[in-house]
Amino acid sequence: MSDSIRVWDAPLRLFHWSLALSVAAAVATGWVGGNLMVWHGRLGLLILGLLVFRLVWGVLGSTYARWSRILAAPLSVGAYLRGQWRGAGHSPLGSLSVLALLGLVGFQTLSGLPASDDIAFQGPLYRLLEAETSAWLTGLHRQAKWLLLGMIALHLLAIAYYGLVLRRPLVRAMVNGRHSREYAEQVEARGGSWGAALVALAFAVLVIWLAQSAEGWVAPPPAPAAPQLDW
Repeated sequence: MSDSIRVWDAPLRLFHWSLALSVAAAVATGWVGGNLMVWHGRLGLLILGLLVFRLVWGVLGSTYARWSRILAAPLSVGAYLRGQWRGAGHSPLGSLSVLALLGLVGFQTLSGLPASDDIAFQGPLYRLLEAETSAWLTGLHRQAKWLLLGMIALHLLAIAYYGLVLRRPLVRAMVNGRHSREYAEQVEARGGSWGAALVALAFAVLVIWLAQSAEGWVAPPPAPAAPQLDW
């Protein structure tokens, strides 16, 4: 029996690090503002695509990436706290953390699509909503960033605790995809082919395109040009 098992497939690891870098860049550009707001909007669309990829990958991905396992894991919180949990992948508390982080990132992304800074930036869906609704969502977008930053801080502290105190290198596992086998019941992840990853990527690209194009479909046509009179 091998001392380690495959837990995280390559597409999931690529998603994880891409999302981490994109969110960090989006926070930085949104904080600085100004001319960087253009990049803030582009990063928001990239994050939207990444989230769509993750949603699809939760169905097509390998064992421990699937929503069926992640959503069921919190039911074992009691056993986990008593030291009786013997699973692999996200622990029950880790699954709750993943759901909370993805939910907050998703809210920030969706509320940013119709947002405006009243200066130079407007989200791609800004003109599809009433000005009052857009202003309300923009306010929520600005306020929820503090909750997201708090969740990110807790996530990083948990990773540090696991690595430094419990000696479980979660970061290394998310780099090479493997984790030490602690119990005989733990099995390697199965599934998650590159063909399935291409399907998930196609969905992501489609949603980004739809978000960018939606305004052009529903916006009123431009007014006809005034006729020129020959004198």
